[in-house]
Amino acid sequence: MLKKHSAWGAFVTALMVGAPGAVQAQAAFPGKPIRIVTAAVGGTSDFTARQLAQGLGSSFGQQVIVDNRGGASGMIAAQIVAKSPPDGHNLLLFTSPLWLLPLLQDNVPYDPVRDFAPISMTDRSPSVLVVHPSLPVKFVRELIALAKARPGELNYSRASAGGPSHLSAELFKSMAGVNLVQVPYKGGGPAMLALLGGEVELTFASAGAAAAPLKQSRVRALAVTTAEPSRLFPGLPTIAASGLPGFEAVLVNGLFAPVGTPASVISMLNREVAQFLRKAEAKERFFSTGMEAVGSSPAELESVVKSDIAKWGKIIKTARIRIE
Repeated sequence: MLKKHSAWGAFVTALMVGAPGAVQAQAAFPGKPIRIVTAAVGGTSDFTARQLAQGLGSSFGQQVIVDNRGGASGMIAAQIVAKSPPDGHNLLLFTSPLWLLPLLQDNVPYDPVRDFAPISMTDRSPSVLVVHPSLPVKFVRELIALAKARPGELNYSRASAGGPSHLSAELFKSMAGVNLVQVPYKGGGPAMLALLGGEVELTFASAGAAAAPLKQSRVRALAVTTAEPSRLFPGLPTIAASGLPGFEAVLVNGLFAPVGTPASVISMLNREVAQFLRKAEAKERFFSTGMEAVGSSPAELESVVKSDIAKWGKIIKTARIRIE
């Protein structure tokens, strides 16, 4: 009997001694290099991923790798992360195509809400409504009045179907009750060149694409698409304050992990991302490329995703926007 008690005591003691080690092992994150899967090289998501890789690598003392997986409007990158082990070592840095693609295309093999755990909104990129200098308007109200007087005669250039320039213009059309004709191009650069060349009368351009033409007075800016005035465009009013209350169209980058990632790991990643994005030098690097560093709670990113799906879903359905 004594032997049984001794054996049981030894077993319990072993458990008590071993438990802290087991808990420590479970909490030891990151235990290997972190991979951030993102879009092709050169875009806003790639820029953000590389900034985060540098910041998180320093704070965690672990290598952070950027894995560029362009193509299929983000579907390839999303699938890679969705199928990865939910341990926080494989992350997805992507923008609105991630959560809007199922509205634009059939047979998308992931669910943007169910398959990913939000970590943080990382940055925001507003667009600016710009017109050709020959167009006799200086304010949004004048543009709306002109468009109503000449229905179907004003053209806007846009990049990819369902992208920021496209959705911003369709939201503007819907809220203003005007008929603008879309002219598609293969990217933001060609869309801006079309405006500069007088092929179209207006476009919704990213801050980066609009910077040089605005400085050279080759286009005229009417308003910015943020809900509040943007430091990126000092002195420029918002569309919301220029006759269309409630108008907002902002491109957001978000960091996600596979669903099922432990809450403690999500919390740790969120804390480190927020601390990095609050640094003055990080804010300045983002600002210099036409982006606003943000940092948010996981719940705030989740709210943005869900509200975007509801808001843009209506526009996509009404305008019959599809990606074939």
